[in-house]
Amino acid sequence: MRRAIHKRMPKSRIGRTILGVLLIMGGLLWFLPVLGLWMMPLGVIVLSYDSAIIRRWRRRREVQLGRWWKRRKVIKKSKGNNA
Repeated sequence: MRRAIHKRMPKSRIGRTILGVLLIMGGLLWFLPVLGLWMMPLGVIVLSYDSAIIRRWRRRREVQLGRWWKRRKVIKKSKGNNA
């Protein structure tokens, strides 16, 4: 997925920043047709290419989500075996 995003990213830093901010703003207007909440994480990913602070925040959230997902799978598996 990273390659697909990387190929379509603007070459200039200013272009990536503008694109990231516009995606996040579009995500805030999720109630309008075509726009949606899917735009917010994509905007954060685009902004994280150039900003170390956003990159660290995004990485922490990815790790938290991965741990939650792993715990969830273990709990589901243990419930399935007991039934």
